[in-house]
Amino acid sequence: MFINIYQPTKVKQYIENKLLFGNKLTPELFAILTVYFVQGILGLARLAVSFFLKDELMLSPAQVSALMGIAAIPWVTKPIIGFLSDGKPLFGYRRRSYLFLSGILGAMAWLSLGTIVNNLWSATIAILFTSLSVAMSDVIVDSVVVERAKNESLTKSGSLQSITWGSSALGGLITAYFSGSLLQHFSNNTVFLITACFPLLVVGIAGLIREKPIEKEAISNPFKGQIKQLWQTITQKSILAPVIFVALWQGTPCADSAFFFFSTNELGFTPEFLGRIRLITSLAALIGIFCYQKWLKQISFRVMLGWCVVLSSLLGMTSLILVTHFNRVLGIDDHWFSLGDSLILTVMGQIAFMPVLVLSARLCPEGIEASFFALLMSIWNLAGLISHELGALLTHWLGVTETNFEYLWLLLLITNLSSLLPLFLIKLLPNEDPQIHHNLNNLPTPEIYEHHSAGSVFGQDIIPEVIIEINSHRY
Repeated sequence: MFINIYQPTKVKQYIENKLLFGNKLTPELFAILTVYFVQGILGLARLAVSFFLKDELMLSPAQVSALMGIAAIPWVTKPIIGFLSDGKPLFGYRRRSYLFLSGILGAMAWLSLGTIVNNLWSATIAILFTSLSVAMSDVIVDSVVVERAKNESLTKSGSLQSITWGSSALGGLITAYFSGSLLQHFSNNTVFLITACFPLLVVGIAGLIREKPIEKEAISNPFKGQIKQLWQTITQKSILAPVIFVALWQGTPCADSAFFFFSTNELGFTPEFLGRIRLITSLAALIGIFCYQKWLKQISFRVMLGWCVVLSSLLGMTSLILVTHFNRVLGIDDHWFSLGDSLILTVMGQIAFMPVLVLSARLCPEGIEASFFALLMSIWNLAGLISHELGALLTHWLGVTETNFEYLWLLLLITNLSSLLPLFLIKLLPNEDPQIHHNLNNLPTPEIYEHHSAGSVFGQDIIPEVIIEINSHRY
């Protein structure tokens, strides 16, 4: 009896039909999913970075917050990375070469953090390169996904984006708990060295991306025309007005760094417990997505975001209960209060940001969806950078340090109240779908450098969180 080795096995058929939504498990798809998985699993070093900056480099909350802003710079410049990839191929390739370079940068940056980094400036440079590595790989793999998604049939529309998100989310969930538990048994440097191995996976699979070498004569310079088209689009009042609203909301100051120092130095939360909180918040984010998709997606942008701004600010005030230790008066342990608080805040935070992503997608004009969407994501990331830097200034001015939390309550009060400022511009938001007749299923899963939002106060993120965009029949 002869076995035809070219026939797909039942296991492969099951994976393609059930897990990959009908997409063929090609070497290129494996490479794409690997890149997204690596982006998710790099969260393994999140808490290690936070404790490294706090305990080994002895940085203040204000310094850590400022460094978080600097680490966001590559996420602000994502369109530039995209322009370079499109117009300036390396060694004849637009995608493979940049993907290979991103893996090398990431591995070297994490390796340096685990070996030679021992001061603020070297840490800033190394962390900046870890961020650049992920931002570069994200731009490149997003562009590949957009190109491949154009060839999807109507019945499979959105399936590629869904499985890429799932791959990244899987990596994120795996490391949500282990990011803390590893620190209970190993040093920060050891965790960095373990993390350095994962970008090498990107190096190894870069050659699997299907791409023909580009002749020098065929290389064009699309920068000028593309920038002009993007500028003409974003300066339209119907698009610029909601962009200003969301940027103002996301750019208000945050107190995340100060609160992280408070939770570890004052409350004594261990890395393992913070890892549990990360696991809970990762699952809570999925709950928030489900709630939005199930019950809230039909509400107008103006009403939805207006209430989200108000409720996010009010719920953020619950952190004051922990800071003033009022929860102990109520007989609630710090750990249990933090778990419950993080769960509620994360669900609300995810619900609050989902309309922002939906609105971003709906504002994209036909023909330049991918590049304009990347521009909008960069604007939100720039707002996140400003949020961290303003938070650093406030933290410094109020005298909040690694041991002095006397005015932390005031810092939290100011940051939460400031998030209400955009309400004065609520009428800038459209009251209905700005592109109700357009299908935007081919946009990539957005990845955004995490800045201040409800539920993000228990750990600083050098690596951006994947902000989940569910590709159902487009909202």
